[in-house]
Amino acid sequence: MLNRQLLAALATTAALSGCGKSDQRPPPPTPAVDVVTLHAAPVDITTELPGRLTAHRIADIRPQVSGLITKRLFTEGDMVKAGQQLYQIDPKPYQASLDSARATAAKARASVLAAKAMVRRYQPLAKAFAVSGQDLDNAVASLAQDQADVASGDASVESAEINLAYTRMYAPISGRTGRSTVTEGALVTQNQTDSLVTVTELDPIYVDVTETSATVLRLKRENAAGQLQQTSDGGAVVHLMLDDGSAYDKPGKLLFSEVNVDQSTGSVTLRALFPNPDGLLLPGMFVREEIQEGVRKDGLLVPQRGITHNDRGDATALVIGPDGKAALRIVTVDRAIGTNWLVSGGLKDGDRVVVSGLQSVRPGDTPKVTEVTADGAALKPVSQPAQ
Repeated sequence: MLNRQLLAALATTAALSGCGKSDQRPPPPTPAVDVVTLHAAPVDITTELPGRLTAHRIADIRPQVSGLITKRLFTEGDMVKAGQQLYQIDPKPYQASLDSARATAAKARASVLAAKAMVRRYQPLAKAFAVSGQDLDNAVASLAQDQADVASGDASVESAEINLAYTRMYAPISGRTGRSTVTEGALVTQNQTDSLVTVTELDPIYVDVTETSATVLRLKRENAAGQLQQTSDGGAVVHLMLDDGSAYDKPGKLLFSEVNVDQSTGSVTLRALFPNPDGLLLPGMFVREEIQEGVRKDGLLVPQRGITHNDRGDATALVIGPDGKAALRIVTVDRAIGTNWLVSGGLKDGDRVVVSGLQSVRPGDTPKVTEVTADGAALKPVSQPAQ
């Protein structure tokens, strides 16, 4: 009986001992994070606005008289100067009309000479009662009518000269020609809807961007206060980024052209003027316009991967304190600059912000820390957590 009780006790002890060994689990591994140490430094503040290029001036060439095209005096796609002849319409019918108008005007002048002579003869005869006063009045009226015919003839001559001049079609502006819609022998009509060719002035060129009215008001206030980089005549300086990511090397001037706000979107169209001597910028191209707003003397730039948001939508950052423990801070984010956020509150110079390993660390944890640069390059080996 005693042996059985002893065996049962030993079995119970062994079972309890086995259960104790199964509950002994290894501690979880210490999380590892990458941190970036913040350093206050001057930061250029810029506003980037998407937009499209628009021609400075466009001229659609249309005929002002009807006729046959006898010559095309330019090559499609070439640059033309203001006043350069582009087309020639057959001038023969209009030259004939001019000659006829001149002859009519000359006939009217001859009639005036005869009427003046008649009046001069009738005046002394009327005083001597050799002719009636009615005859003198008729001579004077005939002279006035002939003088009116001269004025009408001169107007006809001027109109014919204008029509003859319209047979030579000139470029009203300097620019690049487009595709010609007619060739020699084509019949064109006066004031037709379709243009013969379009001349586009490319230097300078406009950039039109659409922005909210609040941003426009802020830019106007900053420009009035002299905070924006300005040209010699007081306009705000702007720069362009082309669609392929390259920078346009010539600065432009910002113009606040629109005075009405789109009621459906609350946006305003801003216009900037850029020099384009090489013709690199073409109407319709998509570009990004950068406006230099100033310099933040003690700006703090935090990599965007180090900023998250809580359930309330507040921007937060996980910071490793001097004791090596993680702490969550609510921060104020001003704007994005490249791949960083410009933070205006919640962080200070020297703070170590976690940029990698955020999912494995909670506030109060003591992780292993690796110091990295903003682009992710390691600066220091992994450090041991504080004890």
